Amino acid sequence: MKHYFEAIILAVGIASCGAFLYKGITKYTEKDRCVTVKGLSEREVLANQVHWPIEISIEGSDIDALKLNAYAQKDVLIDFLMEKGIPEKDISVATISANDNWDYEEGRKKHKFQYNVSLEVSVNSRNVPLVNKVKKDISEVIKKGVSIDNRYSSMTYEFTDLPSIKPEMVEEATKDARRVAEKFAEDAECDLGSIVNASQGQFSIDEIYYKPEYKKVRVVTTISYYLK
Repeated sequence: MKHYFEAIILAVGIASCGAFLYKGITKYTEKDRCVTVKGLSEREVLANQVHWPIEISIEGSDIDALKLNAYAQKDVLIDFLMEKGIPEKDISVATISANDNWDYEEGRKKHKFQYNVSLEVSVNSRNVPLVNKVKKDISEVIKKGVSIDNRYSSMTYEFTDLPSIKPEMVEEATKDARRVAEKFAEDAECDLGSIVNASQGQFSIDEIYYKPEYKKVRVVTTISYYLK
């Protein structure tokens, strides 16, 4: 009978404790009268750096003529980019490359043309909206005879200005942690005391697959409070 009542008391105690569990609470210590909680801050930010590789790719049987053609198309492309407002300092040109499509073992061409020549022009800019706009107009330069291989012309975006939002996000995460702790203290019928210790987690910058030019920035803080 004694064990029966002990079991009932234990079950009631567990149920009572369950009423105090909230999202963000990671630890509650009755002995030291403190609670450890997590606070979250996250936001979507527009990338402030874009890399746009534009590959010119042409095929033919005269390697020298192909190279001259590639360089001529490169000049047309750069003129187009600068006319659209992209400064010359944001444009770079890689070394020209050529592939021989001749299968020497079989003694025949592996493709319709013997040679493929490619030349990459890259745009690296902090003006993301401008570059996005220019990319939408790329058909204009294709109409001028520039052979762009769109398979290798996808943009990549970065957010490199974390210091500008870091203090504000840490403050938001700290306030979020305090709200969780205050709710716990209220339901536990006690007062929230001073901070025992606090730690800031690592900032993460993640992709948003449906909005590639935006990034999700996230930070979690862990704070312990005394309960009075």
